[in-house]
Amino acid sequence: MMKLAVLATLAASASAFAPAMTSKATTALNAFEGELGAQPPIGFFDPLGLLDEADQERFDRLRYVEVKHGRIAQLAFLGNIVTRAGGHFGGNIDSAGHAFDSYPNGWAAIYGADAIPVKGAVQIFSFIGLLEIAVMKDMDGFGNEFPGDLRNGTFKSAWDKFDEETKVQKRAIELNNGRAAMMGILGLMMHEQLGGSIPIVGEM
Repeated sequence: MMKLAVLATLAASASAFAPAMTSKATTALNAFEGELGAQPPIGFFDPLGLLDEADQERFDRLRYVEVKHGRIAQLAFLGNIVTRAGGHFGGNIDSAGHAFDSYPNGWAAIYGADAIPVKGAVQIFSFIGLLEIAVMKDMDGFGNEFPGDLRNGTFKSAWDKFDEETKVQKRAIELNNGRAAMMGILGLMMHEQLGGSIPIVGEM
């Protein structure tokens, strides 16, 4: 394990001296450095070059995916925190009398000896698929304002009461929280496999 860490460190150091592809990076930087999310202290950050030679349509598609994944990660992270703190639905999850709190938390609820039955997992993923296909999508003709705006004609009065500056601020907050949640839920999943205990979350 130590050897792998040393090799990874050496590779990261060597990459700093590799020739930089300045033309593509500069083009992407100039095109999107003013977009929401390119903010201090990091600024425009595209280490994988996903926006090299990208147009606005490509950027909007990536932003839509980022916002959606950020929202899912926020729900997942919050769900982990709540259930590990003992918060579960009351009653039984099925007609056989299995209680909601009889199943483990986190990844163990989906995969493992004590996981929910396969039919239950199929129902969960089918419901998520239904939301993805028919509900949580950006529909044309409803005046949605930005990538990830899934109101589709609903909640217009609640959003329209804000001025443009406040709207941008709230979108930036959601974007940053989503980025943090994606890192957070990934960290929780990794720690669950490693075991032990971490502050606030408790035993993994």
